[in-house]
Amino acid sequence: MFIRCLALFLLLPSLAFAARPFVTDDARLTTAGSCQLESWARIYPQSRELWMLPACNPGGNFEITAGAGMAHNDHAPRSDDYVLQAKTLFKPLESNGWGWGLAVGKIAHPGVNAGPNLLGNTYAYLPASFSFLDDRVVLHTNVGWLKDRASQRHNLTWGLGGEWWVHERASLIAESFGDNRVKPYWQTGLRFFVVPERVQVDATVGRQVDGGRDSQWFSVGLRLTPDRFF
Repeated sequence: MFIRCLALFLLLPSLAFAARPFVTDDARLTTAGSCQLESWARIYPQSRELWMLPACNPGGNFEITAGAGMAHNDHAPRSDDYVLQAKTLFKPLESNGWGWGLAVGKIAHPGVNAGPNLLGNTYAYLPASFSFLDDRVVLHTNVGWLKDRASQRHNLTWGLGGEWWVHERASLIAESFGDNRVKPYWQTGLRFFVVPERVQVDATVGRQVDGGRDSQWFSVGLRLTPDRFF
């Protein structure tokens, strides 16, 4: 059980740091000249995760994310993870159009291997998004690469997700994601803007395909997107 949860814990950020509650990333950036904060908790039958990921876009087309997460299993020591990611767009997403970009990042695990040579995964992916019905339906796709430093394996990562706006403040989301070495994962849920374009809350449920009860999770999140800072 712990190995399965740890594998998912490492896979989720390696695929993307997307707008909550997505794992599949989108062809959008944090508001130019501003920052945002995403935080969430993910709860499994025998383990829990907590993440906080601030991101800033100082120049308009370059977003930097630096954050941390921790996971605690009932039968194993806590795992701490630190993340650094950069993202840019080659074509911004437009209403009833499409967009795509590039993200690269590194995940360090000092709790596993402390010292100057931190154990970590290096990754890159291409996010692409497609808008329909005046943005009421938006589809997201990711294709990427990940190098697992522990195993020295190179993995192909992927994600496919969609958002459907059912109210001016609420949308439903569904997605599937994974890599070429494991069975895919899926999740579905709801996000709601408490303050339009500024404060969002969300909740999802998910699990691994054929993964059994131990692979299922429930998550809740908070996303703060203030107006221009600089």
